[in-house]
This record gives sequence, structure tokens and C-alpha cells, in this order.
Amino acid sequence: MPRYEFKVIPAPRRGEKARGVKTTEERFALALTALMNEMGAEGWDYVRADTLPVDERSGLTGTKTTYQTLLVFRRVIEAEATLPLPGIVAEAGAVRRVGPADIGPGTAPPVGPALPEVGGP
Repeated sequence: MPRYEFKVIPAPRRGEKARGVKTTEERFALALTALMNEMGAEGWDYVRADTLPVDERSGLTGTKTTYQTLLVFRRVIEAEATLPLPGIVAEAGAVRRVGPADIGPGTAPPVGPALPEVGGP
């Protein structure tokens, strides 16, 4: 199963002006499209938009709640592809599967110290 890293950024608040783009909705869509294409070029996949409450200071002692719209992106962590799969232990260049297949029917697994790490002492 792939592992992901996430990036959360604020959604644009203003649209971008461009030739032929006249309405507020079109300008906002243009700004959002540019942001999404920039993130996609860096390998990030769009997941969703969330609006979350944020407590801010108001005056010297008060607080007020505002809401921020955030865009959530994710991408696969590449380093995870080189790690061994769970349940597989490398021993002296050979790979041996450990788990229920090593235990006979009706017997409990042996109890003892953990196996040393590969390349360890």
C-alpha cells in the first residue's frame, strides 16, 4: 500500500485578470487553475478543499473565530518503494518469509528475543 505525504495551502482569495476573462467567477477559476497546474507539475495530486475554523486574537484579551479555506494535496512518498514488504526478512542474502506459514497447525509460535536487524551486530 503506498504511503503519502500531504501539503495543505490556502485557497486563492482573489481572481487573476487576463484577456477575455471578465466575470468574478472566471477570474477566480483562472487563479485556481493556475495554482492546481503548478502543484500538479510538482507531482502533487489534488485531494479536496476544506473550510476550517481558526481562533484569532481580537484586541488585547479577546479572540474571534474566522474560517479559512484550504486546499489539500498529496503525493506518493518515493522512498517507501525501496523498503522490504512486511513479513519478509532478509538473511545472508536470502529472503525468508516469516509468519503463519512457519507455524504448524495447533502449535504456538516460539517466544524469544527479536531477530537482529539485517546488517546489524
